[in-house]
Amino acid sequence: MPKSRIRKKADFTPPPAKQATNIKLTNRSWVAPVMLAFFLIGLAWIVVFYVTDGDLPVDALGNWNIVVGFGFIAGGFGVSTQWK
Repeated sequence: MPKSRIRKKADFTPPPAKQATNIKLTNRSWVAPVMLAFFLIGLAWIVVFYVTDGDLPVDALGNWNIVVGFGFIAGGFGVSTQWK
């Protein structure tokens, strides 16, 4: 019976090095001013409501003016999630 050949293992070759990929950064210079504007508008809305005893900014809303002010502040936090 013929003797089988011994298989030679291939030499180890490391995988090729990964090339650095360019990260595309978008221009997000609008985020900080919009975020601060929302914060300040919300704060001003609530302060004006309390200082004028509920007559301003919108008299028809009554105590819902507080919710509107906090809505602007929450919008500022929502915009802040886009900041990098």
